Amino acid sequence: MIAGAGGPAPLAALAAFLGVVALQRALELRLSARHVRRLIAAGAVEHGRSHFPLLVALHTLWPVALAVEVVGGGARSGPLWPACLALFVAAQALRGAAIAALGGRWTVRVLVLPGAPLVRRGPYRWLRHPNYVAVVVELASAPLIFGAWRTALAASALNLVALAIRVRVEQRALGLGARVGERAAP
Repeated sequence: MIAGAGGPAPLAALAAFLGVVALQRALELRLSARHVRRLIAAGAVEHGRSHFPLLVALHTLWPVALAVEVVGGGARSGPLWPACLALFVAAQALRGAAIAALGGRWTVRVLVLPGAPLVRRGPYRWLRHPNYVAVVVELASAPLIFGAWRTALAASALNLVALAIRVRVEQRALGLGARVGERAAP
């Protein structure tokens, strides 16, 4: 996982990886925008708008930092890169399952439709915040594929701060507070 011994930067692999991540994010943002419009039209209320720029900054700077660390900082894949790739792919599958379970209620914002029941299907049967688990794994594993441990560490630390804020906002918005055993849908 830690940078391997020198060698040229894996530009083609890095560009392909970042291209896939950028396409995925663009499709997710498009889906989210469609859901936001429908939810607001149905009476949903947004919560925690003030922390959203932190999430945008994190998800914008994370791939930039990865590219800088690989191209300019000399990070290189180590022997554990296949395991990191497997973790990244598993995180994508978990996020996909969370999005599918929430259906039209999935957004990148915290929108609550009054009176709508909590989602308890898919990964929400076992995890309170499966989408956030996926993001935690993704932000750590993706840079480590390329040996970019500094990016993994910095992105993970910033993400923990963002999630501490975000989860509290969601819990309050859903009227859950900190009750143990309840599963909330983001």
